Amino acid sequence: MKLRRNHPQSATSLEQSPQDDETARMKQYVITMLIRTVCVVLAFAVQPWGWHTALFGVGAVFLPYIAVVLANQAHARASSGAERPEIALDAPKPEQEPDVAPRVIRLAETHGDEHTDRGTP
Repeated sequence: MKLRRNHPQSATSLEQSPQDDETARMKQYVITMLIRTVCVVLAFAVQPWGWHTALFGVGAVFLPYIAVVLANQAHARASSGAERPEIALDAPKPEQEPDVAPRVIRLAETHGDEHTDRGTP
């Protein structure tokens, strides 16, 4: 008996469609860029300038790079590996059939003289 290393793949564990994947990545990118915009506004609006202003400036500078990297990694994080069907499926064992000679129908071709016409006396 084979041991199952992974659970069989079901319809609910399939990957997202390309359209859904693109939508999810775009939402993540837009949210990250909105946070960057807030960082830029707060870097100039908060007075007096101090360590928090530097933190907003770092966020404004590095968040575009982080947004792109995270958006490109969204699909790689959610994908699952393919499963080998030999491991996932247990095939039933064939039943033992008794030794019975197979039924064979033999046909023989006859030539003109050997053929008798059943319709004539």
